[in-house]
Amino acid sequence: MPTKYTVPLKIIVKELNLEPLHLSSKYDSTLLSMSEINRPALQLAGFYNYFDPKRLQAIGKVETTYLETLTHDDRLKAFEQFMAYDIVGLVVCHGCKTFPECLAMAEKYDRSVFYTDEETSSFLARAIFLLHNYLAPRLTMHGVLVDVYGEGLLLTGDSGIGKSETALELIKRGHRLVADDAVEIKLIGPDTLLGSAPEIIRYYMELRGIGVINVRHIYGVGAVLPSTSIDLVVVMEDWVDGKAYDRLGLTSETEEILGVKLPRVTIPVTPGRNLAVILELAAMNNRQKKMGYNAAEMLAAEHDYAIDNGTV
Repeated sequence: MPTKYTVPLKIIVKELNLEPLHLSSKYDSTLLSMSEINRPALQLAGFYNYFDPKRLQAIGKVETTYLETLTHDDRLKAFEQFMAYDIVGLVVCHGCKTFPECLAMAEKYDRSVFYTDEETSSFLARAIFLLHNYLAPRLTMHGVLVDVYGEGLLLTGDSGIGKSETALELIKRGHRLVADDAVEIKLIGPDTLLGSAPEIIRYYMELRGIGVINVRHIYGVGAVLPSTSIDLVVVMEDWVDGKAYDRLGLTSETEEILGVKLPRVTIPVTPGRNLAVILELAAMNNRQKKMGYNAAEMLAAEHDYAIDNGTV
């Protein structure tokens, strides 16, 4: 089964700069496991079919306007029925009025309530994005991740093949290191993977014969990047005499990571090959393909046209 990730509620509260109005006794141990946020307009009107209290709850101007039409007793009843569910937390948005009945029921049922003057739609967008990032499916892979011309290249291959040395040459040519040795990969969209380094080894690189270096300290902040999307998988392997390597690029290789199929190229490594230049070219070629231009297909089409017209 896929791993279910959680994030402490207090981390989300801090990052979204929410003002606590009432904190549950379980606040420090409350975990969020869902990235969706519920606006409980129907629940406050008494409809609880399909209601999921595990979602963070948020009310804004619409809910507040409806609640203002109720009498004190009806409002108290609405909030009591709502707070009786084990909700993880309620956020009052848009600078809306915080009803005394809401706080009274929060205290009675030991629920956390927060306040923000941010517009509801803006708050929801930020909160959902933040929760998606914390709760995204993820894995850690052995490899090196570099940003080359805005393309995230994930370098893989056996230990000692030269991944870190190639990345170092790319850094010297003005590109940026994201992760060396271990790459944390998150699925942040249906077809989008985000790669970063584990916190403890971020911006560090290991080079055989030299040891561990801090790339940010040696080459400056312009040589590193906290995270980047992964656009191309580069498999580095020792050159094998007699092995048929792709010379035209008409065959597209892919590699599946967390259910996402990424384009893949295999680069044979042999003394004398300038791997940094080759990877720069691979990045630019991959970007061209995403923009709809494939040089190999264009050459094949021109060749076929020439044959059909008897010019070759």
